[in-house]
Amino acid sequence: MLKKRKNKTLNRDRNKITKITKSIDKNINIFQELFKDNDSIIYRSFTDQTSNKRKYCIIFCDGMADKASINEYIIDPIMKNEDSKNDMDDLLNDTICYSDIKKIDNVEEIVEAILYGNTVLLCDYNDQTAVFDTKDWKLRSVSEPESEVVVRGPREGFTESINVNLSLIRRKILSKDLKYKYKVLGKQTKTKICICYMENIASQAILKELEKRLDYIDIDGILESGYIEELIRDEPLSPFITMGYTERPDVVAANLLEGKIALICDGTPVALTLPFLFIEYFQANEDYYNNFIYASINRILRYIGFFLTTSTPAIYLALVTYHQEMIPTPLLISISAAREGIPFPTIFEAIAMIFVFEVLREAGVRLPKPIGATISIVGALVLGDAAVNARFVSAPIVIIIALTGISSFLVPKMLGPVLIIRIIFLFLASFLGLYGYIFGVIGLFIHLMSMRSFGVPYMMDLVSTQYQDIKDTAIRSPWWYMEYRPKFVSSKNRIRKKNSIK
Repeated sequence: MLKKRKNKTLNRDRNKITKITKSIDKNINIFQELFKDNDSIIYRSFTDQTSNKRKYCIIFCDGMADKASINEYIIDPIMKNEDSKNDMDDLLNDTICYSDIKKIDNVEEIVEAILYGNTVLLCDYNDQTAVFDTKDWKLRSVSEPESEVVVRGPREGFTESINVNLSLIRRKILSKDLKYKYKVLGKQTKTKICICYMENIASQAILKELEKRLDYIDIDGILESGYIEELIRDEPLSPFITMGYTERPDVVAANLLEGKIALICDGTPVALTLPFLFIEYFQANEDYYNNFIYASINRILRYIGFFLTTSTPAIYLALVTYHQEMIPTPLLISISAAREGIPFPTIFEAIAMIFVFEVLREAGVRLPKPIGATISIVGALVLGDAAVNARFVSAPIVIIIALTGISSFLVPKMLGPVLIIRIIFLFLASFLGLYGYIFGVIGLFIHLMSMRSFGVPYMMDLVSTQYQDIKDTAIRSPWWYMEYRPKFVSSKNRIRKKNSIK
């Protein structure tokens, strides 16, 4: 019993240790106790060539640190050192040749540094450690994001390394006003995140609100930026996102120049941008690389695609079920002939075909590329043709759902909200016809008008009557006309361009 109590007392004393001591043996024991049963932590003790043979020990995590750099730039110079001084500053200034070194005496910070891939140097008679940046992770090379492919524009995308991602942004904005603020989230994962913003453009109110929400996060782990998005977003129950996401550095740079703020999370190639407005669903980075005429046409097509994918099934159902008099007689006869022998009502046909289309789309995404493409194409053709021939569904509903599904790909970031809106409109139209559809549209607009993204109205530019505010909405005006940045977002400096050609 006394032995158990003694062990508990010793463990309690170890847990209270927050600073390292001047005894290297005690310091090694502290870390060996903290990293107990962890075989990936390497301890390498050695001495120098001085008369008193000072003791040293380096600690690093196997597989996370660069052993060649440790041997060449840390161990080798110290072992050959013959200087009798034993001060840590003299050692770092005169003996060791390394670019990134920090001195730390806090045990918790030292543990985090070791687990992050850094190397810690312990020196006898010194109550500080030297931490060397020796990270040697296996990283994915910079390549074009598969989910945001462009015909014209940069081909580089973010990787899983926060340092690489920040360097890609810095390469595009060579300004002293581009600021990086680091934070650590996750009690267990200790995930490093970075807040990026333009100090001379971004709103300080939005920046403070973001930092306030991040400080409230108390969770075990952050494995992807989606964790952060869900924890700090506005309108958490809305299907519409209030924080943008992208894998492209040029998109992040463009948003920063608009006065927005970016959030980069270590371990994921997806960056978050805020505030996010509804109009951004229909904007693409390639719009600003191509001629403004073609960009405007493409943007109008996206708006039309949004209308078709959300409203086509509901309008078809309303016309066929309640308002046959609005359909031209030859077309009504064709639809009636196609529906002859179909045992299910139109609402069931529409819901079933939407379900089948979503199953095929999800299967195509999750399966390997060659198999996924085959399953999607063959599955749609075979199932559609077989369902029509078996008289389970009519041919017109297959056409309607196919048009609806294809139109949804014009706004790829809105696939989730579009599906929910489509189903709601469909049920409203099945009960009240076109009146139900109109009620649904009104409810959708009320919901969108009531939303905010970090205090900024969600529909800000779309409902504005100011000439400058509508130049980058349904169409993309030439650069020489877009003189100002969006209001409420870039509160400090709204002037984007001077000496315009008019």
